[in-house]
Amino acid sequence: MIINNDMPQSNVLLICVDHWPGQLLGIRGHEHILTPTLNQLAASGVLYTEAYTTTPTCIPARRALMTGTKAQTHGDRSFNEHLEMDPNLTTMPAAFRLAGYQAFAVGKLHVYPQRSRIGFDEVILNEEGRHQFGGVVDDYERFLREEGYYGEEFSHAMGSNEYCVRPWHLPERYHSTNWTTREMCYTIQRRDPTRPAFWYCSYQAPHPPIVPPAEYLDMYRHLGVDEPFIGDWAKDYDDLPYALKCHRSRWVSPTAAEIREARAGFYAQCTYIDHQIRLLIGTLREEGLLDDTIIMFISDHGDMLGNHNLWAKTQMYENSAKIPMILVPTFVDNRVAHQHQDGRLAALRDVMPTLLDLCNIPIPESVEGKSLIKDQKRDYLYCEHHEDEEAVRMIRGDEFKLIWFPVGNHIQLFDLKNDPQEMHDLGSDTSCTNIRERLTSLLIENLYGKDLDWVEGGKLVGEADRNIDGSSAPEYKPRRDLNGQRGWR
Repeated sequence: MIINNDMPQSNVLLICVDHWPGQLLGIRGHEHILTPTLNQLAASGVLYTEAYTTTPTCIPARRALMTGTKAQTHGDRSFNEHLEMDPNLTTMPAAFRLAGYQAFAVGKLHVYPQRSRIGFDEVILNEEGRHQFGGVVDDYERFLREEGYYGEEFSHAMGSNEYCVRPWHLPERYHSTNWTTREMCYTIQRRDPTRPAFWYCSYQAPHPPIVPPAEYLDMYRHLGVDEPFIGDWAKDYDDLPYALKCHRSRWVSPTAAEIREARAGFYAQCTYIDHQIRLLIGTLREEGLLDDTIIMFISDHGDMLGNHNLWAKTQMYENSAKIPMILVPTFVDNRVAHQHQDGRLAALRDVMPTLLDLCNIPIPESVEGKSLIKDQKRDYLYCEHHEDEEAVRMIRGDEFKLIWFPVGNHIQLFDLKNDPQEMHDLGSDTSCTNIRERLTSLLIENLYGKDLDWVEGGKLVGEADRNIDGSSAPEYKPRRDLNGQRGWR
């Protein structure tokens, strides 16, 4: 590999969170979330205001992040927990290491097998208690065992896919957010000083369980939170596409008090991360590395948080598919602006080529993302999730978004310029016929695999609609497992 040595190679700190919606930043104008650290980072670099995850769940999103490729290339648009990383795709850490970098990860990796390093020199792992893949004990669990708290990280009893809330039940230093920050700081301090470094700090939160430290939960109980917004199209359950009915069936409709508490706890987890990032920056400063380190902040996907009566991810609405993306260059690099907001369409697969480009490292041929420091612009993004009855596809154009649910052949259309919260579905609005047809054509061009069975004569036909009545959808029975509740370990 030939390296461009015209500029010194920079260190890179890539910070990834889980479930954080793109709009949930103070600098984006959100009036109820406190993110002072991220606001300052955005002011020190670029905030990408139209950044998306094209497969909004953890595993496929992280495949796109780590390989710079689309789902059609990396092979996962349905949360395949047993699919290994394609060995023919160069991963981001492998590309950095080939260029002479040391590469370290701390926190959540979410790959299979769980101890696969996917190109990192070392991974200090927190796998959120997923013992179903051979009983791997991760490094966070080992830490708790050494401290006398083994098996107690889930004794708070809050679910990993539920929106119940309580304060963290152990001393703060045992919280996974605190542990991830501390281990990342130690990793930075232990670096080889003769080589540049790529550091990947991956927080488990704000993904449930919602268990922020008590002081942060009290903060939002005092400040209050905003209420969810519900679009015209989302108010009547019977009018929803089948896939959305399936999605909503996973949770019992919460009360107004439960919704407020869930949002307060979620915001608290975000602010706790924001404050902990200050320690990462402080460590870089005290180690004399801050001015020579590129910092990037992203999320794998967002969370609906009760908006449109939906929770969690997988959907193509803004709260689920749009992500925060902040890029801070080194002090002397003028290829990235300061105090700038970039409205180009961006995706997780752009992170790898952008960071490699900033470090003057050749971008592998397998990468399909775009370097965001180049003057190039997309006309649209194609997004997808699921291959079964819950399949959903999306085209995000310059101003409009088209969402298609194959079961029932249901199309939604939103004018994001004038309706950023997607309150009004224009799918049947005759004044938008040309826009709908243009975006539908783009969507058809991007379909592949068994999706092509849903097209006839160049038109979307989908498949027959269904009802959740216990017979046509027997898989949607009461969630007796509380959506994957952990037990005492």
